[in-house]
Amino acid sequence: MTTRRNFHTHTALCNHATGSVADYCEAAVAQGVTTLGISDHTPHPDGRWQSTRMAMAELPGYVQDIHDAAAAYPGLQVYAGIECEHVTEHLAFYQDELLGRHGLSYLIGAVHWYPYAGEWASLYGQPQMDAQRLHAYTDHIVELISSGYYAFIAHPDLFGVAYRGVDEELRACVRAIAQAAEACKVPLEINAYGLRKKKIEDGGSWRFMYPLMIFWEIVAEYQVPVIVNSDAHRPQDVWGNTDECLDIARRYSLHVVNDDFLVEKGLPVHNCGT
Repeated sequence: MTTRRNFHTHTALCNHATGSVADYCEAAVAQGVTTLGISDHTPHPDGRWQSTRMAMAELPGYVQDIHDAAAAYPGLQVYAGIECEHVTEHLAFYQDELLGRHGLSYLIGAVHWYPYAGEWASLYGQPQMDAQRLHAYTDHIVELISSGYYAFIAHPDLFGVAYRGVDEELRACVRAIAQAAEACKVPLEINAYGLRKKKIEDGGSWRFMYPLMIFWEIVAEYQVPVIVNSDAHRPQDVWGNTDECLDIARRYSLHVVNDDFLVEKGLPVHNCGT
């Protein structure tokens, strides 16, 4: 990777970040970023999880702000993206409204909530994740990868927030995720936001919640494309800690695809529908 290209950025619209689209563009130029993707959390037609995302009424303004920024910063390549939970009943909304009517360039797939025991469980909703919940998370992220809707998968190792220890359950789940990404040629993201968060205790030592090193060690056994992003929630972090993610990729000889992502021919096409 020879240039600074970041595709994962949040603005104040998501209710847990700061800064406008223009603020991020200013910071990107100052930090030597040449390509910037704005990717706030998508609103949902039924208003679910509203505390961590824009309202439906704010979506047109969000898209317009990105288009205005693209015109105002001609030296910066600006893309309009959005980060999506994999809610199957909303896939038509993603296709018809987000990509269709609003003309967004790409969707990021992410799992903060996953189906478990007939409800939606949150990765942040319990102090520790057991093996059953880990497998439910894994099944959901494999379904997300295989759907073909998403340009890349954000922080696939986010389960490190709630799961402790390295055991055969964890290894099996990582292998399932890596196998799905390899089969569908969908990039997995090494996410720098976790490097800006407090460490947690795990087995008597301290580690980052994510990136989870055992995850990337196992992924390295597969032919999986990898993308590195800052997941910036403040303009000053538009490239924050991303070089450390590149170091992780080098440590495990992972294939980073930032330079080949969203080229002139458009988005990569994933033909891996279930």
